[in-house]
Amino acid sequence: MIVLLGFAFLSGVVTILSPCILPVLPIVLSGGVGGGRARPFGVLVGFIVSFTVFTLTLSAIVQALGIPVDAMRIVAVVLIVLFGIVMLVPALRDRFEIIASRIARRGATSGGAAGAPAKTGWSGFGSGIVVGLSLGLIWTPCVGPIMASVISLALTQHVDGGSLFITLAYTLGTSIPMLGVMLGGRALLNRVPALTRNAARIQQVFGVLMIVVGVAIGLGWDRRFQAAVLAAFPNYGSGLTALEKVQPVQSALRARQPAPSMTMTMQGTAGAGVFHAPETPPENAVLGDYGPAPEFVTSGNWFNTEGIAAASGQMAQGSSLPLSLAALRGKVVVVDFWTYSCVNCVRTLPYLRAWYDAYRDKGLVIVGVHTPEFEFEKDTANVARAIRDLRVSWPVVQDNQYAQWNAYSNQYWPAHYFIDAKGRVRYFHFGEGDYDVGEKVIQELLAESGAQVGGIVSKPAPAIDAGTPETYLGYGRGKGFASAVAPVGDAVVDYTPAHVPVNGEWNLAGKWTITQQYSIPAISGTLQLAFDAKNVFLVIEPQAPGGTISVFVDDKPGADTVDVKKGLLAPVESRMYQVVGLSTPGPHNLRLEVKGQLRLFAFTFG
Repeated sequence: MIVLLGFAFLSGVVTILSPCILPVLPIVLSGGVGGGRARPFGVLVGFIVSFTVFTLTLSAIVQALGIPVDAMRIVAVVLIVLFGIVMLVPALRDRFEIIASRIARRGATSGGAAGAPAKTGWSGFGSGIVVGLSLGLIWTPCVGPIMASVISLALTQHVDGGSLFITLAYTLGTSIPMLGVMLGGRALLNRVPALTRNAARIQQVFGVLMIVVGVAIGLGWDRRFQAAVLAAFPNYGSGLTALEKVQPVQSALRARQPAPSMTMTMQGTAGAGVFHAPETPPENAVLGDYGPAPEFVTSGNWFNTEGIAAASGQMAQGSSLPLSLAALRGKVVVVDFWTYSCVNCVRTLPYLRAWYDAYRDKGLVIVGVHTPEFEFEKDTANVARAIRDLRVSWPVVQDNQYAQWNAYSNQYWPAHYFIDAKGRVRYFHFGEGDYDVGEKVIQELLAESGAQVGGIVSKPAPAIDAGTPETYLGYGRGKGFASAVAPVGDAVVDYTPAHVPVNGEWNLAGKWTITQQYSIPAISGTLQLAFDAKNVFLVIEPQAPGGTISVFVDDKPGADTVDVKKGLLAPVESRMYQVVGLSTPGPHNLRLEVKGQLRLFAFTFG
């Protein structure tokens, strides 16, 4: 822990040089312009409080209030713009300083004798707190690996005392250069007579700057500015987080990661604990008894539960009431673990739809547990859109925190667990295929509950002729990267190919950033991939409108697919896109010329 505290402090000190801080520097500088001697210290207090509180509790706040994650960023933008207006208009500035000073003096003299003289040393402290609060809300995206680990623990509700102390160490480190900037600016104003005489106008200039910065942040221009800086100076900022990547820090970070959940207290039914599938899966629709199925423990949003027995006394979570396994006693339940940008999962949906249409009136309920593979798949609006576009008519629940996934000790997308009318797991299957077998399992379980069923609606699954494995484009799981330039994580690097890729290999040309989950060009760039398949799919998340991808297969414009038209793909949603559709499978070379802020996550093949 001592190692992490020390490096978190140092990380905070150097953060002021980060490229993502450049757009908000005018806000920092404004803390030293006018407003009384105590304003810089008010800025620090507001920053430390807001950054610490919201870093550690943002996930819980968003979940409790049901507000979007960007709501806090919007609040910060509003505060910045309002404070800019206050600095711009003298009457508002004077009135605000009087109110803020009274509040500060009241706190400073509380407990003292009535009518004690005012302490002018606190002048400006209250107004500085407002600036600091807004700064803390927009500073989070600028952190490095140590603070990123704290934030990830906060997202999964694993905050502990260590997280608090690490966050405080980081904010204290950040406060030192921040205070230096503000005090240095104030000293410059005091020592240069011309600046002193025009102090009021300088405050108004900074008021205009704060309004401009606030509007820019609200419109996302700060991110574009950062991208432009990195495109012009690719190595700028790349060394700032290097001190956090040394072996002692990485070892300490791994030690702080929570162990996978092996036990869990389930609610609703006795005996419904963690399910562990045996090493040898069942085959040929031979039923077994693998113990009680875990209750639905995820706290995510539900969809499509109308007309199905919901858990008693529950409030709606999302657009629908939550289900409980206890309330589904007497029904045959298929639990389907999936995620909407997984091509393997998407290929199972027509078969699930056929099962649901054929047997829902006989007592079958399918529950899709949407456990995201990528960050953008956590967004409720994205999931709702995918449910509509993919024609998923059965109940679905979001499992963003992997609670249901861990309850089943699951490791696969897709995975199907077949549960009988008594709530016990009788069969399970991982991956695609064997749909006729899965349907026979459903029929047997329905027959056990007294339903009359017959016939098979599952059509034979088409052959998947793909000789290339799923290819991830982030350093977390990426393989086959054939580059003449050594990859650097989370930094803009000018890449060049090492050679023409062979099957399963890929390379980049131009300035790209490779993160743990995805690759993204600074402005534009080229990606090449060698594959052996008939169809190629790519998971894409647009970060700004207007991005395009020109598709070439064996140096010729790609043929039309459902997504590619005349060799051009224009992604507008975060999902999986079909970039190649050939008449027959075989070895080919794919070249993508990418323009704009498009995050590329993974290739899958069929």
